[in-house]
Amino acid sequence: MSESHFHEHDDDAHGAHSAEPLSGVDPGPLHDAVAMLAAALHTYVDTAVGVRAEFGSEEADEDPRILAVEGEIGALNARLYDTLHETLGLHADLTGMSWDDGEEGDADAPPSAIQADTFHLGFVVGPPTGTSDLSLDGVLDQIDASGAEIAQQLVDAGYEVAEWGVSRGGPVLFGDEDDEDDELGDDTDDEPEGGR
Repeated sequence: MSESHFHEHDDDAHGAHSAEPLSGVDPGPLHDAVAMLAAALHTYVDTAVGVRAEFGSEEADEDPRILAVEGEIGALNARLYDTLHETLGLHADLTGMSWDDGEEGDADAPPSAIQADTFHLGFVVGPPTGTSDLSLDGVLDQIDASGAEIAQQLVDAGYEVAEWGVSRGGPVLFGDEDDEDDELGDDTDDEPEGGR
């Protein structure tokens, strides 16, 4: 589960959070934090290649070795964020992802309207402890019901929810091929590996 990180700033007239330019900063600790993160990313690649050679993609995603390195990378990302924040007062957004569609825009053109974005909420769920009739397949039904409620709350708040879905083993992949089935609240399909 991701956790929001909120900082209260004390009155800091001359430090990292001042409105004035900040000079004389030693970048060494910042570079050290980046180097540790880079080393962990290299470890992730090596681990992922090794695990994938042993297992299929779904099993590899849940392999304890992969999850351990992902946890380490998350902690190092947080450390880098905190180091940048404490040293420079920046609220660095370094963990987002974006894909360039390869189109060169006109530099003089006005900014385009804000495009839609995708959001994902993930769970790692294990089987029930003790004797139970429940299976992991039932998790999708529960998440699906909650997804319908969240989608409706977003619509009620004024957002346009073009598509939503539930999947198992990875985030929902949205695409034009499923547009006819992607209306809000469409419960005709339970596709454990894909979107709706």
